[in-house]
Amino acid sequence: MSLFLIVALPFLGALLPGLMVQAGRRACSITTGLVTLLALTGLLVNAPAVLSGEVQTARLEWLPGLGMNANFFLDPLGLFFAGLILGIGLLIIIYARFYLSREDSMGEFFTYLLLFQGAMVGIVLSDNILVLLIFWELTSLSSFLLIGYWKHTAEGRQGARMALAVTGMGGLALIGGMLILGNIVGSYDLTEILQNREAIQASPLYLPALILILLGCFTKSAQFPFHFWLPHAMAAPTPVSAYLHSATMVKAGLFLMARLWPVLSGTDAWFYLVGTAGLITMVLGALIAIFKDDLKALLAFSTVSHLGLITMLLGFGTPFAALAAVFHILNHATFKAALFMTAGIVDHEAHTRDIKRLGGLRKLMPVTFVIATVASLSMAGIPLFNGFLSKEMMLEEAVHTTWAGSHWVLPVFVTIGALFSAAYSFRYVAHTFLGPVRDDYPHKPHDPGFGMWAPAAFLCVLVLAIGLMPFLVEPLVFTVAEAVIGGVGEIEEGYHLAIWHGLTPALLMSGIAVVGGLLLLALHRPLDRAWIATPRPEAKAMFDRLMAACVGGARGLTDALHDGALTRYAAIFTVTVVAAGAHAFWTGNLVVADRGGAIPDLVPLVGWALLVVSAAWLALSHRRRLLSLVLVSIVGLVISIGFNYFSAPDLALTQISVEVVTVILLLLALNFLPKTTPVESSVGKRTRDGLIAVVGGLGVGALSYALLVHDFAFETISDFHLENSYKGGGGHNVVNVILVDFRGFDTFGEIIVLGIAALVIYAATEALLSGPVRARLLNWVPDMVRAGDAHPLMMVVATRVMMPVVLMVGFYIFLRGHNEPGGGFIAGLVVAIGVVMQYMASGFAWADRRQRFPYHGIIGAGVLAAGLTGIGAWFAGQPFLTSDFGYARIPPFNEFELATAMAFDLGVFLAVVGAVLLSLESFSRIARRSNEQVSDYAMDIDPSRNEEA
Repeated sequence: MSLFLIVALPFLGALLPGLMVQAGRRACSITTGLVTLLALTGLLVNAPAVLSGEVQTARLEWLPGLGMNANFFLDPLGLFFAGLILGIGLLIIIYARFYLSREDSMGEFFTYLLLFQGAMVGIVLSDNILVLLIFWELTSLSSFLLIGYWKHTAEGRQGARMALAVTGMGGLALIGGMLILGNIVGSYDLTEILQNREAIQASPLYLPALILILLGCFTKSAQFPFHFWLPHAMAAPTPVSAYLHSATMVKAGLFLMARLWPVLSGTDAWFYLVGTAGLITMVLGALIAIFKDDLKALLAFSTVSHLGLITMLLGFGTPFAALAAVFHILNHATFKAALFMTAGIVDHEAHTRDIKRLGGLRKLMPVTFVIATVASLSMAGIPLFNGFLSKEMMLEEAVHTTWAGSHWVLPVFVTIGALFSAAYSFRYVAHTFLGPVRDDYPHKPHDPGFGMWAPAAFLCVLVLAIGLMPFLVEPLVFTVAEAVIGGVGEIEEGYHLAIWHGLTPALLMSGIAVVGGLLLLALHRPLDRAWIATPRPEAKAMFDRLMAACVGGARGLTDALHDGALTRYAAIFTVTVVAAGAHAFWTGNLVVADRGGAIPDLVPLVGWALLVVSAAWLALSHRRRLLSLVLVSIVGLVISIGFNYFSAPDLALTQISVEVVTVILLLLALNFLPKTTPVESSVGKRTRDGLIAVVGGLGVGALSYALLVHDFAFETISDFHLENSYKGGGGHNVVNVILVDFRGFDTFGEIIVLGIAALVIYAATEALLSGPVRARLLNWVPDMVRAGDAHPLMMVVATRVMMPVVLMVGFYIFLRGHNEPGGGFIAGLVVAIGVVMQYMASGFAWADRRQRFPYHGIIGAGVLAAGLTGIGAWFAGQPFLTSDFGYARIPPFNEFELATAMAFDLGVFLAVVGAVLLSLESFSRIARRSNEQVSDYAMDIDPSRNEEA
């Protein structure tokens, strides 16, 4: 099966649960399970080739200019993690089917689960680090949805926010580190990066890249000091905890450290940063777990501890430590997922997870007791269980590793960590299942049905099978470890996974840990009282204070800068720009002008004078709104003439069309507004704003003059467009070819934004008309005497005659746009002006009654036409929006050009027409609500009606 399909299946499958839940919970869970099973089957089909040494690849160019391609590869490490993600995911789906209550939305839950599953598979199979980063952030987002699935609980919402904040900030750091790594190598493909160990470690950017990458890994895998978020994520449903915190999300950081191990490990920085963080996390997490009374909180901190153990092993930087890390990842996934499931079973049946309210469940829940005992003994590192094997390997490696020149630091602390681990493992069984049966359980507990305990039992079978017969998984573990090592070193020849390696220091340390764990269990009650009485820093409280300070600071800064006054925004922006420009001017080198100023002709001087006078008059008379609009239109008209003077007819046509449409729409809007603007600022503020405006204007003028008398530092792109306009886009009108071909992405985005703006105007109008504004409009009385014939005969006749002419001109401008001034945007404005004039001549209501096409649909059709044109390029094997052209001849006409850009331009045309008319329609609704007289006639005074009367 293709790697693309393996990655895509969970995402595609996420569409199904919401639909299948309508057929029942059973159908929903079966469909979800089949999606995961199909992806797992596809993975296993590739497994024999991968384990024999082949690397499966799948490559697709996406954004090659950015080095961002959808490349995937499947090696033993990716196979190993993908197998855990999909395999345990399948068991979790079965478990969740019976765990979730009927009040829980199963379709929503499985949708989130499959989204998360797809993101995790994408991480472990990605060959491009930019694509990997996308999947990385998707895990943060989808885990946020899963952790906060129970939205009705404050703990669930807070746990989701905390997980997103911590892992999200780590993700930002990871983006920086990975970009640095790609920059060092010159490629963003992992397969290339993994071949450049020497170049990476010799680079001065190695340490910054390492620190940033480790921040991402540590936050995701809950390493100290970011360990606090994981226990608070336990507010999620237990299937989420069993999945995210045993085999998937928290293992993402471990995966990335293992993946980059060949190029980042082997340095002192790696050893002390990774090894020390892992050691602290291992010991601290285990210590806290001993004193947690919530079953899931105990398991959460135990997970933190075991993640620290694996991180520490990776930090050691030796092949044997990498082997032990891989083995413990497998073992931890099996026994920890089973333990979370048993905790969920107890909570589901007893209605509590509080250990102090439990005990004696061995007789009431014998099946659950057996499963929990097997998994707990494995977690404690007891012989004959798989956890013992990887723990012994960890202890053995610690004995042979020095820290800061000391041979005893690591052995002592890892033994303490193993001792604490044994203690909380023993407590999980003893205080939950052993002891006398109580009569005060919140609910009478009993073993659940087969469907709920079978997944955990299956994992326990694996725990025992691996523990008793480690040779079963030895080829897999060694192959995966060799993929982690990546040829940097070799595993000791002749070493095998085995229960007995003789009387070794590791065996002694293990014995001390087990005995010490039993002793701590016996002394738990007095130790628990001492723990409660001992003051200690709480990471969550510190995080909450930090977040509150950040929010308070951000709110204060926002309130100070964004107070809703446009003048303040403009002033801050202008002062900042002028200050930056002044700094550049005074600290830079003045370059002698390449050419002198030219004496302008009379026509430009007249235009300049009009602009200056209009702008100054506008500033002085801006409180008179109608006069301000007239002055603004003069400025736009002069600019249009200026464009034409400088041989830019396309820009001139666009500018004057926009001016006409804008003036008409603003005139209609002003009809419902006061005719003057009240004075809202003091003389002092106006003087300050005036000075800022003058300084800003002088700065822009000086910059413009500097650009005019100096050559550009770089060659302009104009020559490229002129040379390739016809060859590449099939048109002689360079401006139009730029819009629909060279920068088609920009134009596509702009028409989308234009459509959204029109829809926002429509929605805002609807909201206004449903509120108190509606009453004001109903009682609105015009502040000026209205004409007796608001819809005069002459204007009606003129607009009717003009309409077909306008449509013909618009059609002509549209067709000629690829080779002569024109195009879809200008044609759309011209046609929109013609329709607007019909509204003005005969009234909003009259014209709206004769409107046959919904303006929303016209906008949508335009965007759809432009998008489909771009997609069509894919079928020709070209990137999105690549245009093509050719020539056709239809007798008796001459040969003419056909270009796909015409279809794109049609989309622009429709979007512009729809956006303008939807905005107009919004004003028409305001007019109708303001008691406008709705007439069945096109004009108020019609002589023909008088004759008929």
